Amino acid sequence: MKYLQGYPLNLQQQVRGLIEQERLGEYLARRYASTHQIKSDKALYAYVTDLKQAYLRSAPAIDKVLYDNRLDLTHRALGLHTAVSRVQGGKLKAKKEIRVAALFKDAAPEFLQMIVVHELAHLKESDHNKAFYKLCEHMLPGYHQLEFDLRVYLTWRELPGMAEVSLSEIAASR
Repeated sequence: MKYLQGYPLNLQQQVRGLIEQERLGEYLARRYASTHQIKSDKALYAYVTDLKQAYLRSAPAIDKVLYDNRLDLTHRALGLHTAVSRVQGGKLKAKKEIRVAALFKDAAPEFLQMIVVHELAHLKESDHNKAFYKLCEHMLPGYHQLEFDLRVYLTWRELPGMAEVSLSEIAASR
């Protein structure tokens, strides 16, 4: 339960109970059975840009957005924001990039939105502090619940045989 270590023991026990009863997938499927249609890097860029325009107009422009197959859970990176600096002529140019782990191509739209909001918030707040989470909550009401549910989803995916099963398949089989 590495994804839930920072949460209260009673919440961890509830998740453990659902795992023991083999009902964690059902719980998640009831809430997050649908998948989004944002499959390409181009569509992801448009999605991120729209969210940025809605909430962070004065933040620096984003030059590149893409799904990244190299981001994985072993590095605890679900998304990544970077500023790549390059010398062009006599000037130093910084290009802002957002990368989203490829596993979110087939995830619930709420999970993709949570990751994107998290990475966009880093344009204004570099640290995970109170202001950062307040901004996340402003852009996505219910952010904290979605972050918890995403951690539960990642816990479920690591159960034997679950990485190959989608929540929509579980919902359809009920």
